[in-house]
Amino acid sequence: MNYDNKPSHYYSKVRHEMLKYMPVGTKRILEVGCGNGCLGEEIKKNAEVEIWGIEMMEDEAESAKKVLDKVFVGKCEDFLNELPDNYFDVIYFNDVLEHLFDPYSLLSSIKSKLSSNGVVISSIPNMRYHNELRKLLIKKDWKYEQHGVMDFTHMRFFTQKSIRRMYEDAGYSVLINEGINKSKSLKPILYNILFLFTQKDIFYLQFATVASKKV
Repeated sequence: MNYDNKPSHYYSKVRHEMLKYMPVGTKRILEVGCGNGCLGEEIKKNAEVEIWGIEMMEDEAESAKKVLDKVFVGKCEDFLNELPDNYFDVIYFNDVLEHLFDPYSLLSSIKSKLSSNGVVISSIPNMRYHNELRKLLIKKDWKYEQHGVMDFTHMRFFTQKSIRRMYEDAGYSVLINEGINKSKSLKPILYNILFLFTQKDIFYLQFATVASKKV
């Protein structure tokens, strides 16, 4: 899969909206798909934390090494044995799991790397976002794009329900599973009028999920 044609901000956008999900008192973080380390750098401005990263793109990983404590270059699956067990308070997957062939197995495997109260935090695009739903149902089209929900590098597609199911099947308890980056368009409001506001998930570009190991 070629990631070289991504927009310039693809590896350097700080996901500020994901910071609020990080538990108070977090000391050790693993960010899978850390890009150039910009999120970790932002976190370090306000807290004393140890942050590890995993990044496939070599140039971005080299930049991340300058701001994070430890960075692996390559696929997350290749480094599971090098990650300490029962260690990380937070493992971030910000728009990463949908790029993997088998995110289900990875979530199951990486669970052992969480500390006793640790959580996995993810952002995953919503296949039922109103723009994508319109293209599929009205325009009868399935067209890949350079970025967004229909990113050409996405291997998997999710809804709010299937995100929850993926985590629960992998042995997690889902603490939060909520929409983020809400659309400002009037279209999802109009669509919901037709369905008596039973389709509120179509407002959200992504879903943020926080999950802990099932006790």
